[in-house]
Amino acid sequence: MIKAVRGTRDLLPPDTDLWNRVEAQVRDVFARYNYHEIRTPIFEDTQLFSRGVGEETDIVTKEMFTWEDKARGQSEKAQSLTLRPENTAGVVRAYIEHGLDKKGTLQKLYCIGPMFRRERPQKGRYRQFYQIDAEIIGPPSAGSESPLRDAELLEMLATLLDEVELHDWQLQLNSVGCAEDRARYNQALREALQPVVHLMCADCQRRAETNPLRVLDCKVPEDQPIIEKLPKIGQYLDEPCRAHFAAVQSMLNAVGIAYTINERMVRGLDYYTRTTFEFTHGGLGAQSAVLGGGRYDGLSESLDGPKAPGIGFAIGEDRLILALQSQGEKPAEKVQAYIAPLGAGMNRHALKLARELRRAGISADIGDETFRLKKSFESAEKAGARFIVIVGENEVAAEQFAVKNLASGEQVQVPRADLAAHLQR
Repeated sequence: MIKAVRGTRDLLPPDTDLWNRVEAQVRDVFARYNYHEIRTPIFEDTQLFSRGVGEETDIVTKEMFTWEDKARGQSEKAQSLTLRPENTAGVVRAYIEHGLDKKGTLQKLYCIGPMFRRERPQKGRYRQFYQIDAEIIGPPSAGSESPLRDAELLEMLATLLDEVELHDWQLQLNSVGCAEDRARYNQALREALQPVVHLMCADCQRRAETNPLRVLDCKVPEDQPIIEKLPKIGQYLDEPCRAHFAAVQSMLNAVGIAYTINERMVRGLDYYTRTTFEFTHGGLGAQSAVLGGGRYDGLSESLDGPKAPGIGFAIGEDRLILALQSQGEKPAEKVQAYIAPLGAGMNRHALKLARELRRAGISADIGDETFRLKKSFESAEKAGARFIVIVGENEVAAEQFAVKNLASGEQVQVPRADLAAHLQR
């Protein structure tokens, strides 16, 4: 038997009902904040990620699905292609390629779709996983560098998590400063790591040479006491970055969004500048992040684009669903009405009645004329229906149907003209 590839999975009903509800709420919230959908390809030129995400990040060095697209004909060159491991770089590529900077306004964009990383599969982490991304990007003249954008985006995320009914989430906040700040901080980390790095894991030993900031991402328990004693990045921020971060905190305080400063949080991508953040949830265990993001003010320039500061985030949708399920969230009701035709020739009447109800906005399923009454009730309960509507010869002739509430057991006769209103009530 052929099975799904390791690290992938099928999403089946009724779980997909919860996925659809969450995505519908996400789209509703994004619309209220004036975000618009963008759809980018699921594979890109490999250079987009090596230059944008960072050649020394774990994503680029270990996790990307990359292949050589062979040339076909003399006019075509071979090209290295990669399944997208994240989507911010792709959105910024599209921003540059389509000249969106020339509009002179902020672009508020979002994308929902699959991403791909060659990670070790574990609870909540898959090789094909799903993300909800949103970005604010634009020229400085449109206010894209303003701390207001950081605070507005974080306030939107707090609203979103509340509306999907994720309880007890926590916001962790930090600033990784500008490129000059990080250069000073990286040098301080190199010096602090030099006498102790030989005691750390192989990844940290490599990172200490290539990109010391990545050492802070280490999850190896034995390395944590060493990491705790390393210098904190807040000591190396210049005055504009300090002021920017203070302004973000001030606005969050003003709207009542609680947060914790976590100076060890630098996120795993090289393009981040200034504000970085994660929203966490206890239902996910040690790897508790539901979503994360930050500011990426130099990413456009690194991809040969115009100056276009931005800030964005990615929600791990698999992990968000897992967190909701951990607190007892259940899929929505399956169907409102189960139409049960009784006896030969009732199928066409049942189909006609179901059409009327569906066009009135009521979800309905249809049984089969071979069902006896007892069998019809059993099938309606298995379908998760709220009501069963009996369609027999007498009901069709009288234009009045027996309707039973399967939860309360109450059964009433309802005229055809009143049926939709009765079911909606």
